[in-house]
Amino acid sequence: MKTKRLLIALSMFASLAQAAPPMPTPAPPELGVKAYVLVDFDTGKVLAEKDATMRAEPASLTKIMTVYAVGDALRGGHIKLEDTPTVSEYAWKQEGSRMFINVNTPVSVDELLHGDIIQSGNDASVALAEHISGTEEAFATLMNTHAKTLGMTDTHFVNSTGLPDPEHYTTARDLSVLGRALIRDFPEIYKIFSMREYSYNGIRQHNRNGLLNKDPSADGIKTGHTDSAGYCLVGSAKREGMRLISVVMGADSNGDRTRASQALLNYGFRFFETRRLYEDNATVTDARVWLGAKETIKLGPAPGGTAITFPRGQYEQLKASVELPARLEAPIKQGQAMGKVNVELDGKTLATIQLVALEAVEEGSLISQWIDRAKLMMQ
Repeated sequence: MKTKRLLIALSMFASLAQAAPPMPTPAPPELGVKAYVLVDFDTGKVLAEKDATMRAEPASLTKIMTVYAVGDALRGGHIKLEDTPTVSEYAWKQEGSRMFINVNTPVSVDELLHGDIIQSGNDASVALAEHISGTEEAFATLMNTHAKTLGMTDTHFVNSTGLPDPEHYTTARDLSVLGRALIRDFPEIYKIFSMREYSYNGIRQHNRNGLLNKDPSADGIKTGHTDSAGYCLVGSAKREGMRLISVVMGADSNGDRTRASQALLNYGFRFFETRRLYEDNATVTDARVWLGAKETIKLGPAPGGTAITFPRGQYEQLKASVELPARLEAPIKQGQAMGKVNVELDGKTLATIQLVALEAVEEGSLISQWIDRAKLMMQ
């Protein structure tokens, strides 16, 4: 289909807030870890990465997916926070970090969630898995289904805890996808990840996420460690409306993973910014409609898709062009895709924003259609 392009100025965006002076964007910091990635939460744009698609052991980062699957079961009404599953011997006997639940004892889903998230309890993970799916093996199948749905293209789970297994793996990139999905889909559950300690059965344990003690803007997400995986951390922080997600895999120590995560987050917030270019239902352009009950139609962005991430201080240098089909003909439904806005910086495309019809246009009368067809023939 032939299209027409219309250049539009971004001065309307620049007038909303004063842009910071442009600054050069340096290379990401050198980090002594096996793999990492830094992404913007709203846009998914990768700001820094190293071996982000390399397979790695997730260790207890696995529990992010365990919690995601629990959140989905809660959302679907399959379980409730008030449920009190009885702890099996298999869950009670789990090795590694534990919540210290007792065998044959009822524990609420809410308590198990806190123990799984804050205390990283392997026993809590298995108890939740068994409550939802009957067995941990069946729950792992559910975890893999969620992973596929979310677009985690190189991840496979065999348990709910992250205990080592040759067939239990993921990547830094996939974990960033999971972190975004968790925050987006289950914001109420995500609030638990910022809690610094939790007590159960008379035992108080501290959240292992060192970012929570060092960065006031940090509110998650999860640590993991085994001898083979090293020290891992999926972190997230929000400053001035911008949220970033960092993933660090294979650090040498707890302190190293915290420092590496902090360095990535500081780098992202210092040298990049994310802004929403249009509000929902904002008119980007008016377009001519042929054969319709009216001659023009208002076009605006599709809901929720107008955020863009770019180097800090470059806001006023953004350029946008509207690309529409060469001819729009009625009938047109409200919300129907009509074209797109291409946003560029220094000649490179940063984002493409879909345009939709903000209103419906019905077919015009036979006379008005005849007139329009005559005009089109003359053109």
